[in-house]
Amino acid sequence: MTNTVFSILLRAVGALLAGVGLLVATGTLHSARAQAPLPPNYPTGEIELTYYQPGPWQVDYAQAAACCDSSGFAFDLWLPRGLGRDGEKHALITWGNGTGAAPEQYDYLLRHWASWGFVVIASRQPDTGTGREILDAAAFAAKESRRPGSPLYGKLDTRRIGAAGHSQGATGVVNAMRDGRGFIKTAIPLEIPSRAFCSDPEHCADSSELTRGAVFYVNGSRDVLISPSRQPKGQGGLQSNAAYYEATPETLDKLWATLKGVDHNDMQGQPDCLPGAGLCANGVHGFLGYPTAWLMDTLQGDRKAHGAFIGGSGEIFSQPENWRNQTSNITR
Repeated sequence: MTNTVFSILLRAVGALLAGVGLLVATGTLHSARAQAPLPPNYPTGEIELTYYQPGPWQVDYAQAAACCDSSGFAFDLWLPRGLGRDGEKHALITWGNGTGAAPEQYDYLLRHWASWGFVVIASRQPDTGTGREILDAAAFAAKESRRPGSPLYGKLDTRRIGAAGHSQGATGVVNAMRDGRGFIKTAIPLEIPSRAFCSDPEHCADSSELTRGAVFYVNGSRDVLISPSRQPKGQGGLQSNAAYYEATPETLDKLWATLKGVDHNDMQGQPDCLPGAGLCANGVHGFLGYPTAWLMDTLQGDRKAHGAFIGGSGEIFSQPENWRNQTSNITR
């Protein structure tokens, strides 16, 4: 065999071995990817997993794009791109910030909701406990939907308005639902604080005063100080999520569930907890699935989503990996 032929064969064998090595390495990479750990609170139920995924809409975010609430704060907007496509009239969600927080700290969560076709509006007010600014934001969007020339003109269904908020904003959501007298159809108070943290009566919430709508209380199992699940010993009144749920009249559809391993500020994850973020353990992951399903159910009439919440038999009741304290009066 000549040296030339030998060299050609050697190169061919080398290329073959390199290809085998590439296949092995690629297979190892795929295997590593397949075995990569799932995010915390990753859904284990089909319904939760459906709404954990981003929805079909691309989203545009406009910071301080409109003015103003009754305290002079501008509004941020998350808009499904192609707003009103094919005659779509979008449901609206108005958001309440936690104490000292700004809407962009919740961007991942609010963007997720907008990807499911909701228009989301949030006042930049960092003190939303009265619920006034939460209602102001909803009223502003509703008015814009009737104003020719507005980007929202003719593109909202103002009969389908929900409110959601974090911490003090959760208190504001309950107050906004009460004061809206039917304007707010559904509410999600996230980590609603114990009444022990309420020093100003105007910022306190009393869920017994609600008269209509649907409410989904969500708290984290590690949030034992600000938004505990059960009443602290020796304290009466609305000092826990259990107490807020029980005080909510039976004439409303109501649900309460505790997300395991989650602390007070996890819904600010982008999606994970940012370095140095206090009171954040798992990030926003657990707040994506069932809260989105709740909004799809109560504002969009989504029957698949509704199946998660029926007392006792709904999917959320069979998800002990991520949820506890599941309690519902929804029977139909």
